[in-house]
Amino acid sequence: MQKGTSMSLYALTVPTFTQLLNGLSAQLDKASEWAKTAGKSNDELMDTRLSEDMLPLSSQVRFVCGQARDSAAKLTGKDMPAIPEDIVAFDALKQLVAETLTLLGDLTEDDFAGDEDAMVELTIPNGMVFDLTRAQYARDWALPQIYFHATTAYAIMRHLGVELGKMDFVGHMLRYFRAPAEQPAA
Repeated sequence: MQKGTSMSLYALTVPTFTQLLNGLSAQLDKASEWAKTAGKSNDELMDTRLSEDMLPLSSQVRFVCGQARDSAAKLTGKDMPAIPEDIVAFDALKQLVAETLTLLGDLTEDDFAGDEDAMVELTIPNGMVFDLTRAQYARDWALPQIYFHATTAYAIMRHLGVELGKMDFVGHMLRYFRAPAEQPAA
C-alpha cells in the first residue's frame, strides 16, 4: 500500500481473512454433506491432494488459519496461538477455523496502527529471509498466501466432487448486490 491510500492495514487484511475463513467453513460443511452421500468419512476428505507433490486438504485448512494468525501477529505485534501440525481431523480443523475467526474478531483498527513503512522480517521455513515494509508484507505476502491456500482447499473439494461454485468462494459479495433497474417497455 502506498502512502495516501485510504485503506488501512486492518481494513485490507482482517475483513479479507474473515471472508475467506467464513467461506472455507461453509465449504467444509458442504464437503461433509457430500461425504455422507458418497459413503466417505469427513476425515477421509482431509487426506485428499490435487497432486502427489501438493499438501492435502488438512494442510491447506491449517495454512489458511495459520496465515491469518501469522499475518495478524506480524502486523500488530500481538502474540497469536500457534497451530499444531498434527491437527488433521475434520472436526478439529473446523474448530481451528472457528477459533481463528474469534481471534480475528478480537482485533481492532487500533491494533494495526503504526507506520506502514516500518520494516518487518519474514523468514520462511526453508530459511529464506525477506525484508518488507508492513504494507508490502500485507499486500505482497499475506494476501497472496491466504488466497493461495483458500483457493487450493476449494479446488481439492471441487476435485472430490463437492458441489461448490464461485458463490461458495465469494459469497460475501451478495451483501453488495443491487438488482438491476427495470428497463422501460419498448
